[in-house]
Amino acid sequence: MTTLAFQKMHGLGNDFVVLDGRARPVSLTAAQVRRIADRRTGVGCDQVIVIGPDTQADAFMSIYNSDGSEISACGNASRCIAWRIMEEQGAVTCTIRTRAGILQASRSAADDRITVDMGPVRLDWQQIPLSQPQDTLALDLAVGPLRQPVAVNIGNPHAVFFVPDVAAVDLEALGPVIEHNALFPERVNVEVVAVLGPDHLRMRVWERGAGITMA
Repeated sequence: MTTLAFQKMHGLGNDFVVLDGRARPVSLTAAQVRRIADRRTGVGCDQVIVIGPDTQADAFMSIYNSDGSEISACGNASRCIAWRIMEEQGAVTCTIRTRAGILQASRSAADDRITVDMGPVRLDWQQIPLSQPQDTLALDLAVGPLRQPVAVNIGNPHAVFFVPDVAAVDLEALGPVIEHNALFPERVNVEVVAVLGPDHLRMRVWERGAGITMA
């Protein structure tokens, strides 16, 4: 592999290797992505991000999971790339185009936090997508102790299970089973969520193509 400069970034512990392909195009095979993402023999990351030029937004962002598969969007990766673009431009807003569309990002003057508008949540079964019509607010799906998830798409498909205690769920075992369930033709991200209060949730994530991530 040709030597490439990279930046290591993270959003809430969800970590990325960022490559800049705006001046010099960067093309990666799935095998190369897996080598970069390997935490023992590579740099190590949840996802590899390639920044590219764009005529409709400030930059285009390609997102590759650690297994080499490409996905459409990622909130934490978008926040990282937005921060980098705003630093370069001395701006407090920017736009990023992804395969899920153009995302609007802004920086808070109060605490320097980066916010990205991921667009409207999609709930129609064809938009998730599912392999057959179902009520996306209560899927007919049971895997071990997990039952009736909510299916949503916010650039990527998610199956969200509400449980009493997220720590009690063996997400490492159940995550890949749900990810590859036939109901999800494009695979699926899996979340287990406990409602701790009216404005307080505890969540754990199994990310398709990456496994358990911190955010």
